[in-house]
Amino acid sequence: MIHVAPLTLDFNGVRLEPLSLDHVDGLRAAAADGQLWNIRVTSVPEPHRTQAYVHAALEMQDRVAFAVVEAESNRVLGSTSYHDIVPELDRVEIGYTWYAQSVQRSHVNTSCKLLLLSHAFDTLGCAVVGLRTDNFNFASQAAIERLGAKKDGVIRHHGLRRDGTVRDTVMYSITRGEWPEIKAQLHYRLQRHGHTPC
Repeated sequence: MIHVAPLTLDFNGVRLEPLSLDHVDGLRAAAADGQLWNIRVTSVPEPHRTQAYVHAALEMQDRVAFAVVEAESNRVLGSTSYHDIVPELDRVEIGYTWYAQSVQRSHVNTSCKLLLLSHAFDTLGCAVVGLRTDNFNFASQAAIERLGAKKDGVIRHHGLRRDGTVRDTVMYSITRGEWPEIKAQLHYRLQRHGHTPC
C-alpha cells in the first residue's frame, strides 16, 4: 500500500516544493503571466483568490500539492499535485497542473511529469497513475496524450467549472507496465529539445 507524503523533488532545473502560503505571491505572478484565470477550462486562481486557492489545496485530504519552481532563480512557475490518492489500490492521479504562459510548451511540463511519474512508480510503487482534464481543454488533452497516457474514457456531467457550468471529464492513465517505455520516451523528448537531464 502506497504512502504519499509531501516532499521536495528536483530535476532538470525544475524543483517541486510542498505548496505553502510562502508561494502565494509567486503563484499570483505566475498566473498573471498570460492572465491564466481567464481560461474557462482551468482552475487557475484569480489574483485576489490565490491565498484561498493555496488554503483549499492544503485542506484537501487526498491531495499533495506542489509549487513548481525554477531552481536557478527560485521563480514560481505554477503548481501541480498528486490527488485522488487511493492507497489500497496503489493509485494516484496527477493534476491541478498549470504553468505561467511563458513556460508552457517548454521543458517544464515534461520535467515535472518525469519527476512525479518517477516518484509514483519507482519510489512509491504505484500500480497506476491517472490524469484527467476538462472535455473542452484540448491543449491539456494533447499534452497528456503526448506523455503516452491512454485514454480511459469520458465521465459525463462530472464536475463544476468556476463559471458554474458542468463539465465532462476526460480520464487517462499510465500503468506500471507502460511506465518504462514512457519514461524512456520522455527522456528522449528532453534530449531532442536540448534539455539533457542532469
